Amino acid sequence: MSTATQPIVAPSGLYYPNKMIRIFLEALEDVMGTNGLNALLHRAGLSQYISQRPPENLQREVDFAHISSLSVALEDLYGVRGGRGLAQRAGRAVFAQGLKNFGALAGAGDLAFRVLPLAAKLKMGIPAVASIFTNFSDQLSVVEEYDDHYLYVIKKCSMCWNRTSDKPCCHIATGILQEALRWVSGGREFRIVETKCHAMGAEFCEYVIYKEPIG
Repeated sequence: MSTATQPIVAPSGLYYPNKMIRIFLEALEDVMGTNGLNALLHRAGLSQYISQRPPENLQREVDFAHISSLSVALEDLYGVRGGRGLAQRAGRAVFAQGLKNFGALAGAGDLAFRVLPLAAKLKMGIPAVASIFTNFSDQLSVVEEYDDHYLYVIKKCSMCWNRTSDKPCCHIATGILQEALRWVSGGREFRIVETKCHAMGAEFCEYVIYKEPIG
C-alpha cells in the first residue's frame, strides 16, 4: 500500500484551520473505524495523519486539497454511492463533534434560542453555519433566502477542488448542513439538495435547503 505523504489532488493555496480538520479526521474515525480511516488516508496520499493529527489550533495550515483528496479516496474505496453515504455521515459527525461550538452557533443550545419559532431558528442558524467557514477558513459561504427555501452557496469549495464530475460530489457539506439544521431546530430533519457543483462546471456549489421539515 502506498505511503505517500502528498495529497492526490494538487494544492489549492486555500486553507482550513488545523482544529477543523482534526475534528473531521476524528469524525471519519468514528464513522469508519481506525483501520478504515488509515486505509483512506493512505489512498488519499495523506498517511502523515495516521501518526500525527493536525494541532488543535485555529492556524490556517491545511490545504483544501486534503479534503478533496479524501473525497476522491472515499469514492475510490467504496464506490460513488458508498462514498456519498460515508461522506454525509462524516459531515454530520463533524458538526456534532465540534463545529456546533464554533462562532455564533455556540449559543444555539441556550434556552433563549431553543424557545424561538422554527422559522426564526432557521433564519439565524443557517447564516451562522456559513459564517463559521467564512470567518475561520478560506471557504467563502453565503446564504440567500427565498419563499420556501434557503440557498446555501459555497464560493470556494474544498470538497470538489480540482475535480471533475457528472454529478454533485460535495457530500460532506450536505452532511454538515443536515446535522446543523437538526441541531438548531431541536431534532428535525430537512431536505437538502446540492443543485450546482463546481466540479460539474458551475461557478459555485449551491445547496437548496427547504424550509419545511421532513415528516
